[in-house]
Amino acid sequence: MHVATDHPAWTTPLAALDPSHPGLFQADEMWPYFARLRRDAPVHFAESPFFGPYWSVTTWKDIVQVELNPQAFSSDSGFGGISIRDRPKGLELPMFIAMDPPKHDEQRKVVQPIVAPGNLARLQDLIRARVCHILDGLPRGETFNWVEHVSIELTVQMLATLFDFPFEDRRKLSYWSDSATMIAGAGGHVDSEATREAIFAECLAYFTALWNQRVNAPPRPDLISMLAHGEATRGMTPREFLGNLILLIVGGNDTTRNSISGGVLFLHENPGEFAKLQANPALLDSAVPEIIRYQTPLAHMRRTALVDTELHGQRIRAGDKVVMWYISGNRDETAIEAPDRFLVDRKRARQHLSFGFGIHRCVGNRLAELQLRILWEEILRRFPRIEVVGEPKRVFSSFVHGYTDLPVRIPA
Repeated sequence: MHVATDHPAWTTPLAALDPSHPGLFQADEMWPYFARLRRDAPVHFAESPFFGPYWSVTTWKDIVQVELNPQAFSSDSGFGGISIRDRPKGLELPMFIAMDPPKHDEQRKVVQPIVAPGNLARLQDLIRARVCHILDGLPRGETFNWVEHVSIELTVQMLATLFDFPFEDRRKLSYWSDSATMIAGAGGHVDSEATREAIFAECLAYFTALWNQRVNAPPRPDLISMLAHGEATRGMTPREFLGNLILLIVGGNDTTRNSISGGVLFLHENPGEFAKLQANPALLDSAVPEIIRYQTPLAHMRRTALVDTELHGQRIRAGDKVVMWYISGNRDETAIEAPDRFLVDRKRARQHLSFGFGIHRCVGNRLAELQLRILWEEILRRFPRIEVVGEPKRVFSSFVHGYTDLPVRIPA
């Protein structure tokens, strides 16, 4: 671990250290804070002006311990859900990732078939056709925003297919996704919780119309039909339906979108690794999970302690907010060799926390990997290189770890 001891991350008294500030993530300056916490206070209490008091869990081992103990550490939206940001009272969003067993398991099972191996095999040709269409339409020899033209477009097309959502309206999906995760009043289009709720109401109305069509038709292999006909989901309240929609939209959008952007940036910054991939595209087996580890598209998940408990020598009280920093666990040198290096041929590349761990492990992880793999297969066939020609612009968030702009140029 490289320690620049004059950095505020190392000189600030531990009690005053707060790694959750969204500005740190937007500036890509959170890394030394997590390195300090892993070394000096792996389970650490902080007071945040944005998010109130919370515990940070920053090492691989401790994160896994929290993930594997849903009896003590709850995801339930009634206690605060899965993000460090508390939703206002009365505006909680129940969704299966923000539920504890057995309800979590029953609802998750309803949507699981969408990513069953047989369905993924059926989707492959469609994903490839779309990837080829998008890549062949990109400008050559001029600068454009990769996030807008490739990352968002590819993921909303995929989401539209999974929901069987009207294709011409697919950009609504990324708009709703951004609206759900954005910090209200921080300069985006969500200026208040009231605005967010108005946008949620539009989203719910649109999807309720789709639900009403599907519930009165025979079951089909799309997410809305699965929810409408599923034993555990067909009796959902509108709020619960909305919650599960937001979960599936954000889960299918932010994660893949930001890994698609991150991969281009990392391979630009590590030309030797790009050369390895060009020489041996079979390395995509390890390069794809390495991109997802190195990006960590969701920086954290939150739990709430249900009982007084102890973790790494710290006394955590019932009701305390506990934040598992996946982005830190993925750079933990006690669990991953040379974690700060981006290596397309990393051994055991799948050993990362970006998809979570235990019962809440990401349901769509194989689909995310499939999309990234096909994208890079087709990039390697077409482009000797993709140049990043300006500073990436990052999201103002300590939850979504992502990009709004990545200026690139494909040499003519």
